[in-house]
Amino acid sequence: MSRLEDALALVRVGSVSGHESELANLVARRLRASEHLDVERVGDNVVARTTGLHSHRVIVAGHLDTVPGDNDARVESGAVYGLGAADMKASLSVMLELAEVAHRPVEVTWVFYAREEIARRESGLLELAELRPDLLEGDVAILGEPTGGVVEAGCQGTLRAMVRLTGARAHSARPHQGRNAIHRLAPLLERVAAYEPRVVHLDGVDFVEQLQAVRVEGGVANNVVPDEAIVVLNHRVAPDRDRANAETWLREYLAVVLESDDHVEFLDWAPPASPSLANERLAHLVALTGCPPRAKVGWTDVATFAERGVPAANFGAGDPLLAHTAHEVVSAGELDEYARVLGEWLG
Repeated sequence: MSRLEDALALVRVGSVSGHESELANLVARRLRASEHLDVERVGDNVVARTTGLHSHRVIVAGHLDTVPGDNDARVESGAVYGLGAADMKASLSVMLELAEVAHRPVEVTWVFYAREEIARRESGLLELAELRPDLLEGDVAILGEPTGGVVEAGCQGTLRAMVRLTGARAHSARPHQGRNAIHRLAPLLERVAAYEPRVVHLDGVDFVEQLQAVRVEGGVANNVVPDEAIVVLNHRVAPDRDRANAETWLREYLAVVLESDDHVEFLDWAPPASPSLANERLAHLVALTGCPPRAKVGWTDVATFAERGVPAANFGAGDPLLAHTAHEVVSAGELDEYARVLGEWLG
């Protein structure tokens, strides 16, 4: 089959997060057809490894799942279309192709894991780290996230916080007897909207931090002045900050619009990862692309590998701006170039 047909075969298999079994079956069957690979399945995660005499081990990883959506899977005008084509089944198809090559100057671990697109605590990669950490041992890792064939270094961390503003209930006909907590949202939201992104330059790439209000709640009844209002904030954090630094900064930034009875609760955190472009193998990957690297916008599992002491970067086929949209598409040319660079990098 052509590379487009290979990619189409994966796109046609529905694999919304939590429902990856059928695709995991397909991946495992194909990998087990190669005698040089040791293949193991842990839940809906599939790991294939070469086990030769080389001292250096490279990990190439990608997630099996997609976000929900309609799937009009097809090949048309020299490109594969459909849910998950860019994020990231086109890259998975190339990974499967390259995994069939028996002899390389390095050992390679191929990781196909479940549940990346939902809460991090559900991640199949974390499941592997807990149950079979030996399968994730390596010297360097590549995540096949869509990057348009450019190396996207590191990733941002993400901090989610809930701010609870207080007020006093009253009848809406007599608001002077209470205090409207929803009205108190105005200066808080103005403060968030006025945020000027902090830019951090690391390893030759720029990480741009962000702060956004992503949800607002409030109100008791249509005739009651509300005594509470809630806003949820999402803060994207550069790799030079850890959780404590990020939480401290956010509290201080919001302090001018908060009162003593207000409350800030931090709901979750996913750590950032440094660019690691000083790593010799990652620098070589950048050279093979012929394009300057850029910082990863958003969070990816490069952070999971970084937590385990494995330098990692994002490198995949497909436009990252098409991920999670109804128009995911990857061209034959993009697939060919991805296969060329990744193949040369593996040797």
